[in-house]
Amino acid sequence: MFLKNKKILITGGLGFIGSHLAKKCLEGGAKVTIIDNLTKNCGGNLKNISSIKNKLTINFFDINNTTALESLIKNKDYVFSFAGQSSHIDSMTDPFFDLNINVSAKLSLLEICRKINPKIKIFFASTRQIYGKPNYLPVDEKHPINHADINSIHKYAAESYLTLYNKVYGIKSCSLRLTNVYGPHMRIKDERQNFLGIWIKNILQNKPIEIWGSGNQYRDFNYISDCVEAFLLVAKTKKCYGNVYNIGSTKINHIDLAKLLIKINGSGKIILKQFPKFRKKIDIGDYYSSYKLFNNLTKWEPKVSLKLGLKKTLNYYKKYIQHYI
Repeated sequence: MFLKNKKILITGGLGFIGSHLAKKCLEGGAKVTIIDNLTKNCGGNLKNISSIKNKLTINFFDINNTTALESLIKNKDYVFSFAGQSSHIDSMTDPFFDLNINVSAKLSLLEICRKINPKIKIFFASTRQIYGKPNYLPVDEKHPINHADINSIHKYAAESYLTLYNKVYGIKSCSLRLTNVYGPHMRIKDERQNFLGIWIKNILQNKPIEIWGSGNQYRDFNYISDCVEAFLLVAKTKKCYGNVYNIGSTKINHIDLAKLLIKINGSGKIILKQFPKFRKKIDIGDYYSSYKLFNNLTKWEPKVSLKLGLKKTLNYYKKYIQHYI
């Protein structure tokens, strides 16, 4: 496997995607170092690495700590950049925090790499939110950028820095625009990471699933193992370097998703509510991605069905929910 003996740094490694990627890299024979400072509301959780904590190196510091970061970058082969703020609503209420963690920190990382390890390769978790309310569906990479909120602007800025440094300085990179990744380790105490998280919490606590609007709006979902596979394929596919790709999966509307979740759980109920006024302004309506371009290069496609993924996720939180609420 291409990961054998590779030295990998994962920023945000105690978070949802980072912790799963860390485990997969260890299984592939890599030497893994993670950075996380457990910033409030950003998803880091020590439970996420409880089964692998003795097999990797953990560093508890802010990714804007350039001195500490320099010492870790020197000999690394790959950086997977997952540290960041993913809440769209939080980006609107505290835009400067979002700017600091999602833009300034990424630029600092790139500058350190340029100066001390320009051969390193960087892979970044971006968001489908940058497309805003779609002009057409499914959304491909040619779709116009139409930012829906501040978080999407900052994610796009980070993408742009990576692409520029790839072109000008030869620091190989790639960004994946993610759409509703879900599974064990996701944040469920609130809707900051993904609205599905709070649905899972509520259904397991015998509370209703709250759907805003008609419930007919469409989304697509990727199970965490499919997302991790996408990042590993990007890392070993040189033709991906310097570019940005969508990943996505089968579409489903909110009502049908809630009904499926209830069916798998064996109980639950749904209530419909009007959109909160401010949230409506940054909602993107129907959205699902075309991942054709990425598939053409890597042959990636989702393997885990929504039904199976939801079952795995519910089973995990039935066992470990106390660590996530």
